[in-house]
Amino acid sequence: MPSQPAASPERPRERLLAHGAQSLTTPELLAIVLRTGIRGASAIALGRQLIEHFNGLRGLLDADLRTLMAQPGLGLAKACELLAIHELNRRALAEELRLGQALDQPQRVKHYCIAALGHLKVEHCLALYLDSQYRLITSEELARGTLTQASVYPREVVKASLKHHAAALILAHNHPSGVSEPSQADLALTRHLKQALALVDIRLLDHLVVTANSAISLAERGQI
Repeated sequence: MPSQPAASPERPRERLLAHGAQSLTTPELLAIVLRTGIRGASAIALGRQLIEHFNGLRGLLDADLRTLMAQPGLGLAKACELLAIHELNRRALAEELRLGQALDQPQRVKHYCIAALGHLKVEHCLALYLDSQYRLITSEELARGTLTQASVYPREVVKASLKHHAAALILAHNHPSGVSEPSQADLALTRHLKQALALVDIRLLDHLVVTANSAISLAERGQI
């Protein structure tokens, strides 16, 4: 019986089937999603170019639809597939937080918030509502724009927390500038929100300041 020919290094789907997804490089995995390349570049070469252009895989998956479609070889269908991968990753992280205690997995909380907020070009504020076991109930956007007490109303956060039957809450917002140091407005909002939630016996566990690649915890710094 003749032996089967070895899978070509330029055929990542066959390599995945033969050896598993973990055996492929990142450009090869992207090539499976992209399926086709462009004139003068294979799907793998296109994947490599995209990773270089966006300074890494996270930059690529964090890009919005218009930015993706501006790249040669990325039409509407491929751009939508990349956006779907990003959203699936965020939802998978949310599932992990629903199954386990948020206090026991601070890195997962940070990864979730980075996935949700790190790529945004305008400040967004996110609330993670937790049950009595500190598992995620749901997350909701509270505001967008410069974070102040004028944009995030403690009474509205309290009202939403009661609606979701939350026992605790984690606040997170992004700094598009890339500077993770909390501002005085961030600290003032944290204090007022903690006081407002305490009146209805809801605990503010943390306030995270998120950038594209990191998240600073005010709780870890003793500022809650």
